[in-house]
Amino acid sequence: MNRSILVVYRPEAGRYTAQFRSVVAAADSLGVRTVVLMPEGWDAPETDGLPRYHADLEDTASVRAVVDRIVAEHRIERIFPLFEGDVLPASRCRRDHGIPGLTPDEALNFRDKNVMHRRAEELGIRVARSTRPDTVGAVAEFAEQVGYPVVIKPYAGWACGSTYRVDGREDLDRVWREMGDDRHAYRVEEFITGVEFHVDSLLQNGDVVFEQLSRYTYSVLAYQDEPGGTISRKYHLTEHEQRILDLNAEVLRGFGMRTGVAHAEFFLRDDGDVVFGEVGARAGGGSIVPAIEAGRGINLAGEWCRLELDPSHRPAARLGPEVGTEYLSSDKYGRITAISTSEELMALDSVLNADIWKSVGDVLAPPTRSNDVLGWYVCEGLDYDDIRGRFKTVRDAFRVETEQEAVRD
Repeated sequence: MNRSILVVYRPEAGRYTAQFRSVVAAADSLGVRTVVLMPEGWDAPETDGLPRYHADLEDTASVRAVVDRIVAEHRIERIFPLFEGDVLPASRCRRDHGIPGLTPDEALNFRDKNVMHRRAEELGIRVARSTRPDTVGAVAEFAEQVGYPVVIKPYAGWACGSTYRVDGREDLDRVWREMGDDRHAYRVEEFITGVEFHVDSLLQNGDVVFEQLSRYTYSVLAYQDEPGGTISRKYHLTEHEQRILDLNAEVLRGFGMRTGVAHAEFFLRDDGDVVFGEVGARAGGGSIVPAIEAGRGINLAGEWCRLELDPSHRPAARLGPEVGTEYLSSDKYGRITAISTSEELMALDSVLNADIWKSVGDVLAPPTRSNDVLGWYVCEGLDYDDIRGRFKTVRDAFRVETEQEAVRD
């Protein structure tokens, strides 16, 4: 059998299309064939010509059973889950068949926030104080100790889905009713005030071979009120920013990553203290991958594939200008009658790339996750403040028109 890799791919909404294509191209350049595992009922033109299999990706037993069949028919050397929710099932499939990569024990460090924060504390890295929401009284007592607001979030969630900022007891009672009987799936954390950063990294054999520090332009939890933006920090890093990069390397190695890609988040408090937020063993979501590709000249997913398959490979990243990216959103709801195109946005000064996920006829409803948006764009600038100004120019130029009608359930 020929050398092959398995990519767990969810083509919905096009969020992972560019990553998927980059992984396929990287594998192909090394003479390795790509096998694709997709959700049941899904197909995508970018998978044409490749061996395709389907499973219920929400059911680990279904995934493992189909991977058993894949491994019997193909010589799978590595497994690449592109989506956060597929990291742990992929690790179990690796263990089933002795495939190198994160084991389930290591993958839990990157998926289960209870495990994640406990492991970070063992490494001597500061995290937010937390508690389990066993009872509403326990949460109220914790909030009185650390002070409101507190954050209630799924211990294995992503993109701020079902995540709540709780500002007082009345707010807590409302959230508690919404959580219903699912309290076991949540954790409670103190709210950390400070500037939010993220680090996107590539590792090979325990060495960080690429890292990009970026600063969020908004509070991630405020995604319903403002578009999500992030701006690279490449030049003249402060002592505290360098500390974030150093802590990031400690986290990734301490969590068991040898070769792979990671997206980690940190808070820089006003007193200069750095607090670890969370980390995923996958490329950054939304438009982070295209932003890094525009600014540094590499695709994180494709480089991850090359690093796994070629021990001698090193990413040929350039430094380039500072680059920022921002989600496109709208406060108009209903059926879209007109919307700006990516070509129109890319004609604007400093815009390097853009992608519109919605089109005429789609229905807009209030977002439920931080990545529930209309698309994104990437632009370049001199520094953080300059790019913030360019964000406003692009945002003002983006147009969405909708029919004035109620959005149906």
